[in-house]
Amino acid sequence: MRLHDVLGCVGTATILLLASALIPLIGPFFSLLTPLPFLYYSTKLGMNEGVKLVCVTILVTALVSAFLRYAQMIFFCLEFSLLGLIIAETYRRKWNIGYSVLVATCSLLIIGLIVMAVAGLRKNMGPLEMIYQYMQDSLRQTVQVYEHMGAGPEQAKVFREYLTIVTDIISKIYPSLLIIGTGFVVWFNIIVSRPIFQMRHLTFPPYGALDRWRSPEFMVWGVIAAGFSLFLPLPHIGLLAINALIVMMTVYVFHGLSILVFFLNKYRIPPWIRFGVYFLILFQQIFVIGLAMAGLFDQWIDFRKIHSRKVE
Repeated sequence: MRLHDVLGCVGTATILLLASALIPLIGPFFSLLTPLPFLYYSTKLGMNEGVKLVCVTILVTALVSAFLRYAQMIFFCLEFSLLGLIIAETYRRKWNIGYSVLVATCSLLIIGLIVMAVAGLRKNMGPLEMIYQYMQDSLRQTVQVYEHMGAGPEQAKVFREYLTIVTDIISKIYPSLLIIGTGFVVWFNIIVSRPIFQMRHLTFPPYGALDRWRSPEFMVWGVIAAGFSLFLPLPHIGLLAINALIVMMTVYVFHGLSILVFFLNKYRIPPWIRFGVYFLILFQQIFVIGLAMAGLFDQWIDFRKIHSRKVE
């Protein structure tokens, strides 16, 4: 392990973590890129060297976080560095992209729950209790900021009631949001790493054309079962069903997105039109619902005629 490799990995990861902690609004975006240095150098140097780089980075991050008095940076570094190692291992085993995202997402969720459990020992709280307390603290801080902006007592009261309702809804579907957010981080790092690996001539798994990806066919039965479970007079079953339904429909959104990209590539749509399409999807929920429906019904309709060609 050479010095410039250590400086490259540790320096890049530390800068990304500092940017996520110190830059307002867009800071969290930089934290999404934190696994990339560990993924890159673990693939380039090997898993043993990658583990050494993780240990050095955690030590440096601990010193920086102690200086800045920002202890959360250590937890972020631990989670994202391990995620980089996990994705590097999926690359080494050459799994398909669906299985790679699934394994890395489950692994990161387990690591996150363990980290929250350890952090909650001081407060004698479980992971879910810590999450709920965090949302309550965020609610109070938001109301305080709203009041400092010159809102009257009546307006502040209405705003507080509105945020209380939103917090209650989020607390019920938080498991699905946590799974979706974790899966997005994994998927995002895999997608971003692909051109980086190609430029540096590193081995990348043979995922093939991602615009031909499709969700597992058996998952449609999970959607049907979750949909019928919503009508059962059992609150706990209903909460489980709605969280499962949100996760599965998110998978179908990505299925629909692969269908959309397939036709954009097929008809050679110029980049500026593609940007407009992606912009509409990002800010208009109706298009997201349309992608989910396209992914769901593609099991039967086969919009890209991929399944029929395989049968032939």
